Amino acid sequence: MATLTDFSLIRSTTFLVPSFSKLNPKITIHRPLKLRCSITEQSSTISSSKLGGEAQSNGGHSSPADCVIIGGGISGLCIAQALVTKHRDVAANVIVTEARDRVGGNITTIERDGYLWEEGPNSFQPSDPMLTMVVDSGLKDDLVLGDPNAPRFVLWDGKLRPVPSKPTDLPFFDLMSIGGKLRAGLGALGLRPPPPGHEESVEEFVRRNLGPEVFERLIEPFCSGVYAGDPSKLSMKAAFGKVWKLEQNGGSIIGGTFKTIQERNKTPKPPRDPRLPKPKGQTVGSFRKGLAMLPDAIAARLGSNVKLSWKLSSITKLDNGGYNLTYETPEGLVSLQSRSVVLTVPSHIASSLLHPLSAAAAEALSKFYYPPVAAVSISYPKEAIRTECLIDGELKGFGQLHPRSQGVETLGTIYSSSLFPNRAPDGRILLLNYIGGATNPGILSKVR
Repeated sequence: MATLTDFSLIRSTTFLVPSFSKLNPKITIHRPLKLRCSITEQSSTISSSKLGGEAQSNGGHSSPADCVIIGGGISGLCIAQALVTKHRDVAANVIVTEARDRVGGNITTIERDGYLWEEGPNSFQPSDPMLTMVVDSGLKDDLVLGDPNAPRFVLWDGKLRPVPSKPTDLPFFDLMSIGGKLRAGLGALGLRPPPPGHEESVEEFVRRNLGPEVFERLIEPFCSGVYAGDPSKLSMKAAFGKVWKLEQNGGSIIGGTFKTIQERNKTPKPPRDPRLPKPKGQTVGSFRKGLAMLPDAIAARLGSNVKLSWKLSSITKLDNGGYNLTYETPEGLVSLQSRSVVLTVPSHIASSLLHPLSAAAAEALSKFYYPPVAAVSISYPKEAIRTECLIDGELKGFGQLHPRSQGVETLGTIYSSSLFPNRAPDGRILLLNYIGGATNPGILSKVR
């Protein structure tokens, strides 16, 4: 049986799934939910004014909603909040509908027995657009940020090796050989094969520009751990567009970097929103009670304009350019009219909904592939951690990534209780592991 979590972290040389009980862990395996919505006989038509919106009556007829957003995950909710806070002049009446009985989509936070863990995404990049969402949701005081100086590790040759976090680390980190570093440096300067003339995968671009060691020891584990994708199939232009543009604009990665800096200096930055917090360094963010606080807060602000357990069954185009949407709801079949519709649902669901409107769009959407990923949260007593993995007697760091060549099934492990406060009881360590991905779809067939 393949190793689930890297044994270089735990005091065990046979750290296999059946051996967990020897270390007294607490294990929670998170599987995807399946929801079935029943169809009722009753049917009705509900106007936007009855849905908590602000549509005005015109000649005895309620006007349609300005926008209906299908899907109450984080994408749909953030779009709704942006519309009602920044574009209320054109979208005063925004409705969000969600098939499940809760908002948040893949974001699922659980608090139990002194633990706080995530069953989906674990954190976010605190960019200014994201921080704007945080502030507009009223969660500024609940924001928590990871230590930007905390190390990140990659498992290589049985040892956890820190990833360089700043330029001064480059000559000294031991994840790459001297030859590998030289190859990367020369390639970044432009001493490498020219672009091939076709769209490159991430693997092709990185191997050509920076050499095999950068790909195998840094980029491949990053793609597997962050995207759960296969870097031999991921488009460089799509996945890492900013890096791809550096070579296009400057002839090399370094040349493009200098050109970007020059152009940025010529264009003054717009003033930053003074409400936003200022993160220090490269870090990630969450909230005092986990990521679920954000979708819950946005939904609370939208109030009755968020409709739960509403399963969309059809969309039709109206002669006036608007849309009619028919839902299966706890109250029966409901029809709703809107001037515009935003779909924030999985592509295969969007495909079936849009097929009557555009067969070409439906066919394209049906071809998207979603790699299977499972989140496994495990807790250990602090004394189970190897001494050589401790810093000042504590497990410190963001977490670790595992290249596929190293024989560890886990894509990566996040040190949840080290990254954010109040994630585990005193004396315990909480680790969040991700397994599966495009390179390991067989995870679907496993039962333990």
